[in-house]
Formats: sequence, C-alpha cells, structure tokens
Amino acid sequence: MNNMPTAIALEGEYNDDGAPLGTLPAPEPVPDVHTYLRERRIALSRSPARLKNYITFMRSARRSADVNYLPIRLDFENVSRCNFACTMCIVSEWKKGTRAADMSFEDFRRLIDEQYGLVEIKIQGLGEPTLQRDPYFQMIRYARSKNIWVRTTTNASLLHLADNYRKLVDSGVNEIQISIDGADKETFESIRRQSVFERVVSNCKLINRYCESKGVERTKMWTVVQKGNRHQLSQLVDLSHEMGFKSMGFSLNLVDFGTNRWREINDGVTVEDSFTRREADDLMAKGAKLGIKVRFWSVTQKYGTDSPSKMCPWPFERAYISSDLRVVPCCIIGNPDISEIGNVRENFSDVWYGKVMREFREAHLKGEIPKVCRSCYDMRSRPAGDEMKPIGAEARETIKASS
Repeated sequence: MNNMPTAIALEGEYNDDGAPLGTLPAPEPVPDVHTYLRERRIALSRSPARLKNYITFMRSARRSADVNYLPIRLDFENVSRCNFACTMCIVSEWKKGTRAADMSFEDFRRLIDEQYGLVEIKIQGLGEPTLQRDPYFQMIRYARSKNIWVRTTTNASLLHLADNYRKLVDSGVNEIQISIDGADKETFESIRRQSVFERVVSNCKLINRYCESKGVERTKMWTVVQKGNRHQLSQLVDLSHEMGFKSMGFSLNLVDFGTNRWREINDGVTVEDSFTRREADDLMAKGAKLGIKVRFWSVTQKYGTDSPSKMCPWPFERAYISSDLRVVPCCIIGNPDISEIGNVRENFSDVWYGKVMREFREAHLKGEIPKVCRSCYDMRSRPAGDEMKPIGAEARETIKASS
C-alpha cells in the first residue's frame, strides 16, 4: 500500500461485512459501490486530519492490539427503544420496549467533532430511530455536513407521521434499510409483533415514490430469513417490487446478542444451515427480471480463528456507542448490559486507545475469542482440543446468560 498512488490508497476497497454462500454477491451500498467510494473520496479531500488518519489506517496491518489511528466507522444508537416486539429481537424482552434514555444531539455532535477520522457511520441500534423525531434527522444532517456516509435502519411504521419520510430523505442520508419480514399480514405481524402490515407497506410506497420524485435512490428492503417466512421468499421479492424498492437483502443470520438464551431461541428458527444455492439463484433471477438487486448476507461464513485475515474487523476499525453513551464491541451484541468496553461521557478516544479495548483486541489476536463474539465465528477452524478462553475479567466484560 505504501507504494500505491495516493488516490488509490485513499479509496481503499468496499468492505461488504459478509461473504455468504461462497461466491454469492453480498449486499452493496445504495445505489452502488461507485457512489459509495466517490463519497469517500470527497470526505477525505475536505479534511486533512481525516485524510491523514485514513492513510495511517490503510497502511496499518489492522491486526495489532495497539492502534495508531482513530476508528474510521462508528455505530450510533440514537434510541434504545422500539414500538415493535419482534420475535427474534432482545428488545421484545425489555419493559415497555425500552432500555435507556435517548442519545442527545449535543452528545452526538460532540462525538462526531471529536472523531475526525470517521468516513462512515450508522445511526440506529436496538430500537426504532424515528421515535426520536427531529433530533434524529438533525443528527443525520450534521454528519452529512461533515461529508460522512450515513446509513440507517427503520421499521417504516412512523414514516407517514409529521412528514417523516420527507425529513429522512431530505436529511441527506445515504442509505435507508427497511425491515420487511413477511409478504402478507399474517406472516409479517406474527414475526414483527405490534406492527400493522398495511401501514408499513403504505409507508414504503410513500418513501420510495418520494425518492423517485427527487431522482434519488436511498432505500433497501431487508429480510431476516427464518422458519416463519422461508416459504415466502419469492413473494417477498414480488412485494419489494410492488413497494418500489430497487435493492433488497436477505440476511441468513439470526443473532444471539451475546447471550445463551437468545442463541437457543434463534437457533430454533434459523434456516441458515439449510438454505441452498439454488434458492438464492432463483431469487436473484426473479429480482433481475423485476429490476431489483437481490443480495445475501451471512456473517458466520466470514470470520474464523485460523488466520488473522479472517478475524472480525470491528475491534480494529469500529465500535458501537449506545444511547446512554456506553461502548459495545459491535452491533451484533448492541446491549451494553451484556458487554461493555467503556463509556464516552467524556472522551471516546480514551476508550479506543485504552487498556480494555487493547485487551479485547489482544484476545482476538490470540484466538481467545470472547464468549459474546463466538456466534460470529466458525469455531471449527480451531485445532481439536484447543479450548476457547473468555476475555479476562479485567476487561470488564459482562456476560449475562439469561435463564
């Protein structure tokens, strides 16, 4: 990388965060990778500090416990509350669907200003971001004013209220992922409990028509494949077309949020081990006929312990900040009550460069994958009899296996 032309070094490569089913295409940014990388170049060209940090990141091995760069990506959980109680989500167990208070715009702005190395963020975590109303859109606008690529996820249930669909698109957000887990009312509402299927469908049409009127592509439909909707995958492609999507992703993973309880629950409904290449090919072919990019995501086929290059990249380039300003290892865990690296009420950089984060990285480098991280790894890559060790208590990792 050191001898590469600067323009190429800056651009880097798009990290798809998953390599599902061998050679099947993984989800791409909306509207395409070219646009994503063009925005990256703009972001780097307009901030010397960000450019210097990114060059340091790109030239590093990204496999050291002691890093000499700031993170280039962060996830911000603006709210930890939701109006749905989805069957595969830990939020469904929270009292009134709420864990903590919302992140304030002032704290968000402080973190964005402090973390000058950011080129990309996600605003959403364990919750429905539009519940926060205007501060949510204000966060997006502020990040975009810094030329940071912004991705978000919504259940689309509130887009019709107070012109939320317009506010979201007009905020300048780069990608809006909308969760759709059933092709009819019965299936959708049985999985996404407390929802109204007709309202979500109507709102998806609303935001997609608005995008079309503005001449932009911002949305992607996202389906978590499971026993309850596997029979409808082809119908979901049809529904995607009906609602005006041009891109959709099928996630083959059901996460465990770092707990034994949720591993048992979601193992009972997952279909990732039985999903076939033929099914995927049929869905992609149907999508192509309808003008929809159909892609697939599966994290467990990516990470392994037999080679540093197969390790999860999160500890070395990214983190998740909860609504109550606590640092979580990644979005798969998402809950600081399960695993917490530190808090950022004062300075995130102190956490990023600190002892706890260094020990967390070192555990990965040694193959001593923390318990909360193991569901994303193919543990079959470990030598026989090589037992996994949890990260040390000194790293303040709280592992709560709910009964």
